[in-house]
Amino acid sequence: MDSSLIDRLARLRGIGEAYHDYRGDLRYFSRETKTAILRAMGAPVEDPAALAAEVSRLEIERWRRLLPPVAAANGTALGVELNVAARDFGATFLWSVNLEQGERRAGAKSTADCPEVWRGEVEGSWITRRRFEVPVTLPPGRHELEVSIGGVVGHCALLVSPARCYQPPALESGRRLWGLAVQLYTVRSRRNWGIGDFGDLKALIRWLAPRGAGFVGVNPLHALAPAEPERASPYSASSRHFLNVLYIAVPDVPEFQECGAALERVAGAGFEARLTALRASPLVDYRGVAALKLELLEILFHDFCERHLAHATPRAYAYRAFVAEGGRALQMHARFDALDAHFRAALGSPSGWQCWPEEFRDPEGGAARRFAAEHPRRVEFYAYLQWLAHEQLGGAQELARSLGMPIGVYGDYAVGTHPSGSETWLDQTGYRLGAEIGAPPDPLALKGQGWGLPPPDPWILESRQLAGFSALIHRNMRCYGALRLDHVMSLFRLWWVPRAHSPVEGAYVHYPLHQLLTTLALESARCACLVVGEDLGVVPEEMRRAMPEFGLYHYKVLLFESEHGRFRRPREYVREALATVTTHDMPTLRSFWESRDIDLRSSLKLYPSHELELAVREARSRDRAALLDALAEERLLPQEPVSLEQPLSFELAHALHRYLARSSAALAAIQIEDLLGMTEPVNVPGTHHEYPNWQRKLSEDLETIESRADLDRCFADISRERA
Repeated sequence: MDSSLIDRLARLRGIGEAYHDYRGDLRYFSRETKTAILRAMGAPVEDPAALAAEVSRLEIERWRRLLPPVAAANGTALGVELNVAARDFGATFLWSVNLEQGERRAGAKSTADCPEVWRGEVEGSWITRRRFEVPVTLPPGRHELEVSIGGVVGHCALLVSPARCYQPPALESGRRLWGLAVQLYTVRSRRNWGIGDFGDLKALIRWLAPRGAGFVGVNPLHALAPAEPERASPYSASSRHFLNVLYIAVPDVPEFQECGAALERVAGAGFEARLTALRASPLVDYRGVAALKLELLEILFHDFCERHLAHATPRAYAYRAFVAEGGRALQMHARFDALDAHFRAALGSPSGWQCWPEEFRDPEGGAARRFAAEHPRRVEFYAYLQWLAHEQLGGAQELARSLGMPIGVYGDYAVGTHPSGSETWLDQTGYRLGAEIGAPPDPLALKGQGWGLPPPDPWILESRQLAGFSALIHRNMRCYGALRLDHVMSLFRLWWVPRAHSPVEGAYVHYPLHQLLTTLALESARCACLVVGEDLGVVPEEMRRAMPEFGLYHYKVLLFESEHGRFRRPREYVREALATVTTHDMPTLRSFWESRDIDLRSSLKLYPSHELELAVREARSRDRAALLDALAEERLLPQEPVSLEQPLSFELAHALHRYLARSSAALAAIQIEDLLGMTEPVNVPGTHHEYPNWQRKLSEDLETIESRADLDRCFADISRERA
């Protein structure tokens, strides 16, 4: 095989040549790695003739197609590059733009009047690439350009966004806001059913809004697997288009108080015992919660069908409107959940379409269609659950705005999706199941990381004119006042790890950054949703430049904001950022201060060597001393003496939160675990069964937390610092 063909095809499909590792060394990707990634992309790498034909096809398409699939501009003039054959040099071409709003603009222009940006020979024919500046001002939106020249007609999506992502008026006026960050499932309350829910989210909003909070931050609320509730990671969604139905607050469903069968079931002694046990458990019992909630939701669904759908009530009309708006995506997701529950019960197999009988793995196949036709009520049940979830989350955001929160609910968007979930079932070519995304080696993960999430194929993404990404972002943004993008660098590149390969043997694959950011800014404006990019770790220079250009807020973690043994002072934080002390993937503040996280990771054998563990412990001692120096400079040290050997006191934690609140960052988020002085992390990266990730609850119930006067004083101090 001609090895140069692999290199040429790799470049065409976005695979990088090299990268700088965490030591700063330049490392080139091997041809073996490129071959494995191309294989995952579906390229015919085993057949030399087919491989040569594929390379030729893509190169010819790249230089001979009249228009690219997508052109994008954020608040500037929009230029599109045309590939013009030699015979059409100097010819006049006709152009028209079909605006999203329904209008049409048209005209004619000579190719000679368009500046040349490239010329060359392709398969024996000379091509000149010319830049055509669209001569009309286009409003923000998704438009279509059509160009006709010499009998050839081309089409291109024109994405036009405002210059930057949406900024809430409160931030534009110079205010600095603060809020509380909560992993919603961890919330205990005397009213929930063993897992934090949308009712608890409303309670948090009612508690925090009068105390000056501008937002409540939550974990990703993406749809998981109702048929296998123990698969609980919010960062491994079945579908990021929809919501996790276990967050439905069953007593808040309007049908609940009207349904005699539901009220009778809840009043039973056995039900109350199950509910008490679920509330008392220190870990979320996902299986028990799902069994309890789905049992009652089934009853409520039958009541809804009989009393609303059958009589075309206003509530039935609202449901039908939701279903119509959800369209095919909602119907297919509901079909997926119905099929998944069916095969879990019938076969006892793990959740996910890759475990179903072969004939059901095609979402448009006859078997899946017949199932939906034969079980319409089962499919409709899961659509009904999505309606309830969206209704309750939307109600929480409306409540936050009505109580004066400038942002309200601040959501989280996961970087990937489960390989056997609804999202990949519906798009088996857009996601490449022969690879996973992850990260190259770093000091704490010398073997690299594989996250078990299939990567999207950038070539497919662009050939579809980014329509899937646009729909996905829109469905997330419409729920929130701000959205955090997990691993925002994925808009530029992702570390692909081919199947059966070590993460060390991965490589970066690049994505159309400018087009993706333009789409993001457009949807941000449409949904009035602020965007925060989680830019921790190695951030390429291209991403550093693009984030401020497009108005994405940075994500600044206080415990990482140090250099040469000195923590960044509050006035040194960039304004367009969200600052926080810790995150869900890090130890709690108390655990950090007392080095309990190091003890835990050591007990789980997560350090590659004893020497590395000792180095981490020594660095931690230096960090604690540097934090005290920073507090002393800001005159925030508690009155009683503080030593490095003492446990973290409430006063010292509060001083660090005041330090954070003083920062120049426009947004500051306090983790609820740090207010409560908790030590157990919610997630330990690098573990699976070794630690109960995504299960640990808060140490106190919400009603007790809301009554604490010391927290009221804490919030008052934070509000003063922010002002």
